[in-house]
Amino acid sequence: MRLIHRLAGLLLSGIFISGGIDVLRDPGPRAVTAGPFLERIRPLVPALPTDPILVVRANAALQLVAGAMLAVGFLPRLSALALAGSLVPTTLGAHRFWEQQGPAATPQRTQFLKNAAILGGLILVASAPSHVHRSSEIA
Repeated sequence: MRLIHRLAGLLLSGIFISGGIDVLRDPGPRAVTAGPFLERIRPLVPALPTDPILVVRANAALQLVAGAMLAVGFLPRLSALALAGSLVPTTLGAHRFWEQQGPAATPQRTQFLKNAAILGGLILVASAPSHVHRSSEIA
C-alpha cells in the first residue's frame, strides 16, 4: 500500500510543479483571470495583497514547493493539504463554468471537474495513515 500512496503522490505532483513553473515565468494571464475573483473575496480576506500578480506568484510558488515535496515524499500529508488549500480558490476563481454560456462553458466545466478529481486525490493522500508515508520504510 505504501508504494501505491507514493505513486499517487508522485502522479499528483506533476501538474502542480509544471503549473507553478509556468505561472512564475508568466504570471500575467493568470493575474488577469484571478483579478475579478480576488476583488470578490477581498472583503472576506482583507489581508489579501492588492496586486494580483503577487497573489498568483505566491500561489504558484506554494504549488511548486508543495508539489516537489509531494513528489519526493517529504511531509506528504502536509504537502497534499497545502495543495488542496490552494487548489480550491484557484478552481473557483479560474473555472467559473456556471457563468459561461453555450460552448464556452464546456472547457471550463471540464477544468473544474478535473481539479475536483485532483482535489479528491489530494484528500486521499492527506488522509492516509501516517505509517503509510514513512519514507524510511520500503514499500
